[in-house]
Formats: sequence, structure tokens, C-alpha cells
Amino acid sequence: MRFTFFFLFLYGLSAITVQGQNRLWYNTPAREWEEALPIGNGRMGAMIFGGDTVEEVQFNEETLWTGQPRNYNKKGAYQYLDTIRLLLEQGKQREAEELAMNEFMGVKSQTEDNGPWLERVGEERKKKNGAYTYDFDDTDWVSIPVPSYEGWEEVGLEGLDGAVWFRTAFELTVDDLHRDWELDLNRVRQYDYTYVNGHLIGHEQGDGTKRLYTIPKEILRKGKNVIAVQVINLAGKGGISGYKDTSNPIGLRDTAGKFIPIVGEWKYWIQDSDAPKVGTFQASYQPFGSLKFRFRDGESQQYERSLDLETGLAEVTYKRGDVRFSRTYFASYPDNMIGIRLTADKPEQVSFALAMETKHEKHRVWKVDEQTLAMTVHVKGGALEGTSFLTVKLDGGTIEEKDGQMHVQGANTADVYLTGATNYGDYKTLDPDYLTSAQAHHQKIKKKSFSKLLKAHEKDYHKLFSRFSIDLGGEAQRTIPTDERLRRFESAEDPDLIALYVQFGRYLQIASAREGTHPANLQGLWNPWLEPSWGSKYTTNINLEMNYWATEMLNLSELHNSLFQMIRELSEAGEETARQYYNARGWVLHHNTDVWRGTAPINNSNHGIWPTGGAWLVTHLWDHYLFNQDPKIIAAYYDIIKGATLFFKDVLVKDEKTGWLVSTPSNSPENGGVVKGPTMDHQIIRALFGVFTESAKLMGRDAALRDSIQTMLPQIAPNQIGRYGQLQEWMEDIDDPDNKHRHVSHLWGLHPGHEINTDDTPELVEAAKQSLRMRGDDGTGWSLAWKINFWARLKDAQHTYTMIKMLLRPASKAGGSYPNLFDAHPPFQIDGNFGGAAGIGEMLLQSHTAFVDILPALPEELSQGKVSGLKARGNFEIDLAWDNHKLTQVSVRSHAGKPLKLRYNGKVVEIPTKKNKTYTFDTALNLVKR
Repeated sequence: MRFTFFFLFLYGLSAITVQGQNRLWYNTPAREWEEALPIGNGRMGAMIFGGDTVEEVQFNEETLWTGQPRNYNKKGAYQYLDTIRLLLEQGKQREAEELAMNEFMGVKSQTEDNGPWLERVGEERKKKNGAYTYDFDDTDWVSIPVPSYEGWEEVGLEGLDGAVWFRTAFELTVDDLHRDWELDLNRVRQYDYTYVNGHLIGHEQGDGTKRLYTIPKEILRKGKNVIAVQVINLAGKGGISGYKDTSNPIGLRDTAGKFIPIVGEWKYWIQDSDAPKVGTFQASYQPFGSLKFRFRDGESQQYERSLDLETGLAEVTYKRGDVRFSRTYFASYPDNMIGIRLTADKPEQVSFALAMETKHEKHRVWKVDEQTLAMTVHVKGGALEGTSFLTVKLDGGTIEEKDGQMHVQGANTADVYLTGATNYGDYKTLDPDYLTSAQAHHQKIKKKSFSKLLKAHEKDYHKLFSRFSIDLGGEAQRTIPTDERLRRFESAEDPDLIALYVQFGRYLQIASAREGTHPANLQGLWNPWLEPSWGSKYTTNINLEMNYWATEMLNLSELHNSLFQMIRELSEAGEETARQYYNARGWVLHHNTDVWRGTAPINNSNHGIWPTGGAWLVTHLWDHYLFNQDPKIIAAYYDIIKGATLFFKDVLVKDEKTGWLVSTPSNSPENGGVVKGPTMDHQIIRALFGVFTESAKLMGRDAALRDSIQTMLPQIAPNQIGRYGQLQEWMEDIDDPDNKHRHVSHLWGLHPGHEINTDDTPELVEAAKQSLRMRGDDGTGWSLAWKINFWARLKDAQHTYTMIKMLLRPASKAGGSYPNLFDAHPPFQIDGNFGGAAGIGEMLLQSHTAFVDILPALPEELSQGKVSGLKARGNFEIDLAWDNHKLTQVSVRSHAGKPLKLRYNGKVVEIPTKKNKTYTFDTALNLVKR
């Protein structure tokens, strides 16, 4: 037995100490979530912190969300459609937005009357010795950092909606008492009652209202002065926010300009955490829980944690005294579980305590048997609950459950099995019997050996990941920890980091979503927050689609299936939205959706009314067909393609001024408010009509409708070039050259669309370049990723590389990447990872026009490299090699036997191909082998 665990340890150690390709590694544990390493199987995801004394494994299950099945649609909203259109036609945008906000938005979930509750928590403000008074005794209160721009959730008050009192003090001199002062708190989420020395100096409502209150000198004191603030947060993030730019502190300023900052630890008291329900447009993705390991204290040497993209294994190793400890983590798709193995290179050294924890207030942890704990969590105010099971299996040693924790002593090896499930049935139903199947699944898993589970995981994972490889040189950099490589990349070249980033994007896609799961959301599969930014939902005006830009090109085609299942469900839900809001046939999706498949407009009319989300998603179905040449996908989804088309056949209207068919009301995401005729809409609708036409031909169906759509196509408002030489974002030439908005939506036709391309539309290409110059290079993480794709499509290699450098810079408020290479919007959004990987792929291969372009945007810094397994439309699989910035060889495997039109450096070769044959060309595109 000693031989077995020692061999397994050496096997894991060899993988860690060799600095191989496709590996993230670090020489310290993660201090923050954005430093932890992700594992996932599409259903469950976990973040590995890798602590040597306290280890946290924070985990999620994809179906744990707020909310419940319900109707998101406002009945009869279409009655206001013509009026909104008329107001836009008359140039009355503000009135149109106001009407739309009142009558054309989705239906929120239940809202409870908060009047009695507000009156109750207000009683504290009336007490003679209440928390607002100068002499109030707050010695029993605890402290919290103030301000916190992203809410008190980030500083320890997760999941709190209610009334909280904050207190702090500041000192004044006698001279200070001669002048009035102003207190600047900037933002407070959401209500505040602010007191100085027991006197109310201000009260406001709303997240966006600046709190700038005058303090009369008459109420001030020499020496200590007390600020007390009651913050009432009914929903979402709470607390004293201050300024997003933390170099701008909150504080007090007198009329002479003296400033006293009040940033720091404030005392606080949670007065009432049971706020009435506030309705929301859509639901939020939730964390499930954490495993907390506690190991013996001691100093560690030779610490290392890593994520091996080749195997999908995370590992931690370190030495304590003369014992080397190792931990291995994986998330298995075949067995739907997370596995952890703890070993040491000497017997009887594995000892730890293990607890299951959660941020959900309503939860229960209980003992199932001597080896197993379970934890059930209930989502606050929602219909969903989930249960996770945790089993520990030992080789040697002892295990004991005590106070809801597992205590392991003196083991040779400890194997940890984690499973989880919820009562989510589908977007319309709950599963009241989920616990029975969840228990049965865990019982089945715990009977399997760790080695069998690991082998099944590696086999499943390898068949996906191994299809593609990329080597850009610079392997010497692999000896440097990944976070240090990221810091150096701003000023030094590291082509191998670019290759690693591509493979990390592929890894994240495999880990985020698989066949039979939900697609990757704003954070893929990973989220630690009860109040995640933007609900960690599916934003469909760029972010969800960007998650799948790399899927076909980087040879992970079947990972599109989870998105396609969502499209099917959205088409069902979107039929009622089309009827209720537009009195139209077919189906529609606006700019956001969630696990319950809401399709109505949400948030605010100035950006939420955007009807082309469904049309954009349909283009993914067609792209999947183009890459794979299998008409079965079109047959399976033909009615959905047709439904999206029928919607716009009914909804497009003739513009009185131009005679063009236009989309109205709509928005150019998320810029400029509600308008008629945004350029992006028309580009997407033209693409949709083209997809329908070709699909109908392929299926031999709907000839009359096809002809009708072809008649409409040239009548849709065209792309226009404006007075600055830019591609216009709207029908009117009103683009602002100083507008640096993160969205560049009017270039959709350049990427991911293709109606603007260097072969067919040179004037529009130049206009697109001008639009990009006007917008500027900087942006949030996903915006930087989109610009990589734009400049690659424009075949500007060096500008493409500039954008890669900006994406791969340490995270800041201007975007970039976190130490674990997660994309920084900020905060973390996974779309930038996928979009960045896709853009690097577009640098090396493009197939969106009639040609398969080889190395169309290769920058000088990537002078050598080799790539295998790139996919091109037509179902071609391509291997490339180049040296000294020149192609040395290209091989093309034709999986469908389609004609091949290959282009490199201005030369074109066109040949017929046979199915499953490989064709090899030299640097001049001479065919050297077939």
C-alpha cells in the first residue's frame, strides 16, 4: 500500500515540477478569488485557492439561481408600439423612452409593500438615545471598511438587504469651528439618513444621487465629532459606496478648502436584515458553497500551485519539514463530480479538518454516514434549493465527524468526492424529487475508486482538448510564474503567453459548458457572489455570443450544443414576447436573459429595448453548419430560423424620410438611447435573412417566403459613411469623434458578421477603421477582445498585436487580465477570455469570405510558430507552420470534400477536394502532397 500512494505522489510531482506547455503555475497560494484556479465540468465548477494552512474550494452548480418560473411579459404592450415609434419619428426621444419605461418593459417579480417595514426601522431615528446620537454607546459594534464602491457585499455583508447603521468620528480644532463644512459621501446604496453629532444633515434616495451635505458650524464641537449614517438597502448591492476611483476619498471639506478624509474602519450594526421583497426583471446566478480545509500550522517551502490545461488537473505541492504534500483536483463530466486527492511522500502524514460552508443564510449541514456530509441551501426569496454531498475516503488513518466537520488523522491518502444538484427542472418547472436522484448519484459515485474517476475524466477531457495545438516559441518563459509573466508582458515580449491564453480559452470553454448543460454565462460557470455584477446572467447584445466565437475555429464544435438548446428554449419563450410587445409572428429576444429564459425588455428603456438578440443567436446555428457541413443542424433548427425571420418580416417598417425598411424602436448597444434604425440591427437582420434564405434552399422549403425575404433585403437601411469618414452608428450622421464608448456595435458587419470585408467592400473597410480610431483602443476587457477581432479582420497585424498587449496587461479599471488570466471587465467577465482567444485565431486563419486566408494578420513579434487543428468553414482542418515570418508549410484535411480556395500573401490556389483527404502545400502554395 505504501508503494501505491508513493507512486501516485511521484506521478503527480513529475507533472508539477516540469514546466511544460499549456500550464498556469504560481509560487504562492491565491489571496483573492481572481487569483484562484478554475476547474469545471459544465455542471459544477470550483475555484482552487491552494492554501497550505487553510484551503478553500469555492464551488457552484449551474442551476442555482434566484427567482422562479414565471411570465416575464407585459400583456398588450404592443398597444404602445406605434406611439413610441411616432415619438421617435418626431425626434422626441426622451418622451419615447419615458413611455417605453412605463408601458413597454418586462414584468418584474413580486414586490412587497415596504411601507410598514420602513416605518419600523425608522423608529431608531426617533429614539432619544438612538444610534444617531452623539453619546450612543457603540462599543459592542464591530468594524467594517468604508467606503466600498461595489457594495458592502465585498467587505463581509454578503446577501444582506436591510437597514444598517454606520458610525465614525473626526477631530476638529477651535479654528475649524468658525466655518461651515461639507460632508461628501458620493454614492450610497440606496437610502441614507446622515447625522453629525445627533443632527440630521441630509437624506437622499437612489444609487446614483450624490451625497454632498452641508454641516452648519453651530452643530460642530472641538475635538471629537460623530458621523452616524443609517443606510437602507432594499435590494442589490448596499452600503456607503464612495467613489469608484479610490484615489478620490470620501470626507469633509470646509469653506477654506481644508479636507479631512474619513476612509477607514467604521463601526456598524445590522438593525434589520429582513427587508421586504423588491421585484427584479430577471434572476441572478448564485454561488453554492465552499469546502474549507484546515491543515496543521507550519512554514512551507517549495510551494507551487498549477493548472495543467493538457489534463484538466489543478495541483498544489509544498514541503513542510521533511514531508512533501500534494493535492490534485479535477471536475469530471462523465461522472458529474469534483474530486480531490491529498497525499504525502511519507506514510500517515495526511491530517486535516474539513467543513462545508455557504453564504446562503438558510442552509443545513448534516451527517449522512461516517464518511459523508451533506449541505442543503435555499436561495433567499426564490424557489430553488440545492444539496451537495461530500464523501472522504481514506487509505490508512482515521476519520471522525464532529460539529458538522470531518476530522482526518494520520492517513496515507485522502480522496474527497463532491457532488451537487438543485430542484431546477427546466425553465418552466421545478423538480420536487431532485434529492432522491441526487442521493442516488452520489451513492453511485462514492463506490468508484479515485483512479477510475480520474481516468474517465482524463479520457473525456483529452478527446476535446488534444484536437488543437499552438506553439509560438518563447518556451523559456515557462519557468516564470504566470502572474509574473502577465506583469512583464506590458514591457517584454512573451509569445508563449499568447499561445497559453488561447489554450486557456479552450480550457475554459470545455469547463464552462458541455452537452446537456446550460451555456456559459457572464462568468462561465464560476461566481462567488450572492449579488454578482449584472446578475452573472446572459447578456445577449454581445457577451453571450462572444462566449462562442472561438468554438468552431478552435475545434470544439460540439460545445455549441448547450447554446443551441438555449436558443430552442428562448424561441419558445420569445413567441409570447413577440405577440405581446410587437403583435408579430415568430419569436424575439432582447438584450438579456437568465435561467428562466426571460425574453422581454429589462432594466431601462434606453438600452433594454433591443430586439435583435435572437437574430444574432441564429447566426451561430448557420456558422456551425458552415464549419461542419452537416445539414442535420439546419433541419433540427429550421423552424427556429424561420421564426426569427418571420418576426422581422412583420416588425420592420418603412422610414418616412428615406423609404428604407428600419428596425424601430431599438438601441445601438448600449449607447445613445432608444432610436429608430441603428446600424447594428440592420446588419444582423440582413445576416438573418441570408441565413433563412440559404437554409430554406438547403431544406427545399418555403419558396414563397424565401422570395418575399429576398425582395425585402435590398430595402433594409444600408451601411452609411458619415462626415468624418466613419461608419455611421445610426441613420443620422451624429457620431461623436470624442465618444470612447466600450461598445462598437455598428461594426458588427465587420465582425462577427462579414458583409464588411477587405475583398468586397473596401470603402466600408476604411470607414470601419475610422470608427475604430474614433472610439480609441482602450476599453473594458471584452471590448479589448472585440477590437482584437476587428483589427484582425482588417488585416492590420500590428494593431491587432497592440490590442492583444492591452488585453494581456494586469487588471485595472481599464480592463486587462487578472493573475489567473480571467478577463477583467472589470469585474471578471469570461467573454473577454473567449473573445481574445477567437481574435488570436483570426490572426492566423480566416474563412469568412470566399477564401481560406492563411496568416492574414501575423504581427512581427510572432515571427515563428506552428498550429495544428484550426478549423475553417467548409469543414477544413488546417495545420500551419511558419518561420522568420514566412509560411513554411500548410496542410489541409478536407472532412467534407468541398472545393478549397486557399490564399496566402496574395497568391490563391483553388482545388477540388475529396472527403477525408489531406492536402499539403509549401510556402508558395504549391501542392506537394495529397
